[in-house]
Amino acid sequence: MKRNIAVILAGGVGKRLGLSTPKQFFKVAGKMVVEHTVDVFERNRRVDEIAIVSNPYFVSEFENIVLRNGWKKVKRILKGGKERYDSSLAAIRAYADEDVNLIFHDAVRPLLTQRVLDDVIDALANYKAIDVAVPSADTIIEVDGDFISGIPDRSRLRRGQTPQAFDAATIRDAYAKALADPAFRTTDDCGVVRRYLPAVPVYVVRGEESNMKLTYKEDTYMLDKLFQLRNSELTATADDTARLAGRVAVVFGGSYGIGAETARMLREAKAAVYSFSRSQNGVDVGRRADVAAALKQVADIEGRIDFVVNTAGLLNREPLASMDYAAIEEAVRTNYMGTVNVALESRPYLKQGRGKLVFFTSSSYTRGRAFYSIYSSTKAAIVNFVQAIAQEWDADGISVNCINPERTKTPMRLKNFGTEPDDTLLKPEEVAEATLRTLASDYTGQVIDVRRKGADDEE
Repeated sequence: MKRNIAVILAGGVGKRLGLSTPKQFFKVAGKMVVEHTVDVFERNRRVDEIAIVSNPYFVSEFENIVLRNGWKKVKRILKGGKERYDSSLAAIRAYADEDVNLIFHDAVRPLLTQRVLDDVIDALANYKAIDVAVPSADTIIEVDGDFISGIPDRSRLRRGQTPQAFDAATIRDAYAKALADPAFRTTDDCGVVRRYLPAVPVYVVRGEESNMKLTYKEDTYMLDKLFQLRNSELTATADDTARLAGRVAVVFGGSYGIGAETARMLREAKAAVYSFSRSQNGVDVGRRADVAAALKQVADIEGRIDFVVNTAGLLNREPLASMDYAAIEEAVRTNYMGTVNVALESRPYLKQGRGKLVFFTSSSYTRGRAFYSIYSSTKAAIVNFVQAIAQEWDADGISVNCINPERTKTPMRLKNFGTEPDDTLLKPEEVAEATLRTLASDYTGQVIDVRRKGADDEE
């Protein structure tokens, strides 16, 4: 079978974004945009090799990024040119003597899903040119100056995305003909095949709206929100879960509910697990000294700490004006300062072995709600805190993520809401499974949604 070569087109300078550095280096969810993008291809088992096409001025920067991420599939960093097609040509020429498939993808489309990538690779078995596109939700008009000259049938229109994939010989032949044409102009590789090899059909794979391209400054806000809200593609194989065996894990809030299930499943995965909570052993995450003592105890026994999970939290469901002020202080101390304390005290241990830190938010973090003023605001703060320290601690090799479960059947929920139908709630073990998958992944700065199928966001 032909090898599948992913070509990451990262030669842009980002003028339209209005930033001082190229848009592929813009940071979101704890990493540079291009790092998220390359990660997608690095994780796909059917991608054999990755080539990054860079602006010549940033080749050394990409060399450092590759080393820092420890990517195994990135074999070439190529120099692009002035035009977009110069970047495509750089890869075509680099693989001129090989019978391979070339999969071109914009470095600034970091939310490509494995489903789309797999569909593109599947299509290469039957077609020599593949595009990715989504239906147009808007009416597209043709204009002559400032006036409408035509309105095409929207049902036949699609908005093109990437990846675009080709049998190498096909795209090589198309560009050979294109470069011989003095009137050649293009911003799209499939367009080159369509124009210069009209007999070659270009198959279209269904894309996804989330596979957006970072182009304008306004896109940065949308991209950041999509990273927050997306249901990350966490799939755990036997090899992935094997990464948990022999690791040392600390679970705060591990006496019941999600924390207890997480601790149990980690033990089943052959990890050494230490659980702490107020009811279990008097450890209050709201007191930094308690957190420091608990972690030191584990480190003294095991010699290291690989994973720290904090599920501790308090929910007081009542109007702010009627809440006792001491209860407000306790909720803020546990929910928010507890998160800060666990992060600060865990960092020295996790830095030693490129460890992983997991916190918990709630579906209520997306907007303030009556009766949830303290709870939802602290949970929103946790999301921002996680994304910030994921970025700050990336150089330390520490992964920091946040689990966002919808309504879950826990003792805390039972206390505040009473008995509810089981089919309206997640089970604690479902949330714990997502936590283990997160620990087995290489994600950082992510908000991992855990939801029942078809569920809403109501707390």
